[in-house]
Amino acid sequence: MFKEFKEFIMRGNVVDMAVGIIIGASFGTIVKSLVDDIIMPPIGLLLGKVDFSNLFLVIQEGKTPGAYETLAAAKAAGAVTINYGLFINTIISFIIVACAVFVLIRAVNKLKQETPAPAPDTKECPYCLSAIPLRAIRCAHCTADIK
Repeated sequence: MFKEFKEFIMRGNVVDMAVGIIIGASFGTIVKSLVDDIIMPPIGLLLGKVDFSNLFLVIQEGKTPGAYETLAAAKAAGAVTINYGLFINTIISFIIVACAVFVLIRAVNKLKQETPAPAPDTKECPYCLSAIPLRAIRCAHCTADIK
C-alpha cells in the first residue's frame, strides 16, 4: 500500500497540482493585500472617506450596548454583525483572481494550439513516385504527362 501511495504522489499531475495550490495560496495573499491596501482606500476616499473593512450591520448587540465605531469594537463587545464591507473586498479579490486565471489559461491555450501544417507545394508523380511541383504537367524525373 505504501508503494502504491508513493507512486501516486510521485506522478507528475499530483506534484503539479501541489505546486499550483501553493502558488495559488501565495497569489491569493498578494491579491488580498492589493485589494485591501491599494485598491479599496482610493475607492473609499472617492466615495466619501468610506472604509470598506468597517462596513457592517449589527444584528444583535454585544455585552456593551451602543453604536460601535469599528468592526473590531463590535467584535470585542461580542456583537453579532453582517460584515458586508469585508464581503465587498472579497468579491473584488475574487474578480481579480478570476481575471488573472483567465489570462493565464488563455496564454496556456495559445501555447498549446498547434499550428496548422502548411499546404503541400508538391505532389507525387503517379508513375515514378517522385515529388514534383503542384502545377507541373510533366514529371521532371520520368517525363510522364501528369493530368
